Amino acid sequence: MSNMPPPRGCDPPECCTATIEIRLATVDQLFNSLDPSPFHEKELDREAEEYIVGSVDEAPLQTPLALVIRLPAGPQLARAESVQDAIHNHFSYRVTESDRRLRGHFRDGRKALLIGLAFLACCVATRELVFAPGTGAVSQMLAEGLLILGWVAMWHPIQIFLYDWWPIRHQARLFAKLATMPVVAKIV
Repeated sequence: MSNMPPPRGCDPPECCTATIEIRLATVDQLFNSLDPSPFHEKELDREAEEYIVGSVDEAPLQTPLALVIRLPAGPQLARAESVQDAIHNHFSYRVTESDRRLRGHFRDGRKALLIGLAFLACCVATRELVFAPGTGAVSQMLAEGLLILGWVAMWHPIQIFLYDWWPIRHQARLFAKLATMPVVAKIV
């Protein structure tokens, strides 16, 4: 028996390919006990969030999911009706937070790219001006070393723009899915 109405014609798990189930003694176990916010704005408990996010991450992003919270019969069921809103609010905030992190990451990448390009230009200019071709083995080694050093300075910006943003974007997509995922409380 569900204490919360099924979202938009869906009665999890029937309409969903997969469900995430959490068994709780009270609704309060789901939320951070140190957070003074009202119930519908509370932050999820860290362990609860990790479990939910980890469970969602195991399924492909396109797979429809539902969160089923199993509770014993009792007075806390009256508060269970606002759990979906609280969970959606929490993960909507996490989407915003991830988007902000991604923007900051690309901003840092642009700074690193400018610094790397300037350093590379200095290394190439120094190589051309100081170590003219054909001036000996030691000069040639130093000239090649400067060229390599300049390209090594480009490693970090290249890593930022090619690889480091993927996990942040993936996490934002997971949070976006969680922010709209049906949440149903059921009596055990």
